[in-house]
Amino acid sequence: MDTQQNTALRRALAEVPGPLPASGVIHIAIPHTDRFTIVGNHLAQHPDLSCTAVGIAVRIQSLPQGVEVGIKALAAHCREGEKRIAAALRELEAFGYLQRVRDRLPSGRVITRTVFCNQPTALLRPRRPAAPPHAQAPAGAQAAPVRVPAPAARPEQPETPGQPETLAAPPVPPPPPAVSPPAPLFVPLVPAPTAPKPPPRPLPHPSEPTPELDRAATAFLSDLCRHAPQFTLSEHDVRRLAPGVAAWLERGARPDTIRHALTDDPPNLLKHPAKLLKYRLTELLPPPPPGIHDLAAPARPRITVTPFQTCDDCDRAFRSPTPGHCRDCREHREHREHREHRSEATRTAA
Repeated sequence: MDTQQNTALRRALAEVPGPLPASGVIHIAIPHTDRFTIVGNHLAQHPDLSCTAVGIAVRIQSLPQGVEVGIKALAAHCREGEKRIAAALRELEAFGYLQRVRDRLPSGRVITRTVFCNQPTALLRPRRPAAPPHAQAPAGAQAAPVRVPAPAARPEQPETPGQPETLAAPPVPPPPPAVSPPAPLFVPLVPAPTAPKPPPRPLPHPSEPTPELDRAATAFLSDLCRHAPQFTLSEHDVRRLAPGVAAWLERGARPDTIRHALTDDPPNLLKHPAKLLKYRLTELLPPPPPGIHDLAAPARPRITVTPFQTCDDCDRAFRSPTPGHCRDCREHREHREHREHRSEATRTAA
């Protein structure tokens, strides 16, 4: 019995078009002839819906019109409990797949209808009115050619007598306007396997390569297998990855820091250690160290301090850039000079 199943499976795999992938799922698509439901990828691969919500949506979409799809009705036929079914229905309602509409019957009774839409985004697009059907000619009738009179003859070219009338072709209708294709209803977050991939970033190199940096980077890569045996590199890989390690060393990274950044948490089945090291050397490259001027504190604005001076008359201390008299002594001297000037002017007038 097992042999027949294996043989049938091998025969089905042999009929799959194209080469089989080395990993991942392999689809054996057998066409359905009855009892099937068409489900769009926008629902089956929805990035924000849970798998329970997707399964409930597929089950509701496969049911005929008028079947109860309440929480208790679905729980009677599903293994999920009422709480999980209620949460799934709320998810479908949040994304527009499920809607509850209140409607009033002719008798005046208000009921709630449960509406499921397989493409909720299509409801947002305006629908075009259907084009009127073209009038069809009766069978056996033929389109009669349009007869137009012959163009008048030019003076230098006289019209030939007996020239037959020209039959003109029916007017050609203008081409229909170009209609832009509608926007896709669902854009997957994960690109298709056949989508073009961006080119990988180049391996970093030191800005000023020196023989000392190259020797240190080569020694570091050669000694890496002693700390992490799964990172055993060939001589070609060591020479190819040495500029990347030299760039790290040039930026002040310590060898222990580089070793932990490159070898910590490797995959379970590490097939290409050199590729993993190149990726981590490129993506985890630390920034260059800041210069002395970048680390210097901003200079504070210089404040000029006016020194203390001693008054020549009263020996009082006051602030002034130059020695002399304080403010009180200056005012007293100005008042005295003014009074002496007035006395001298009075004597001169007398």
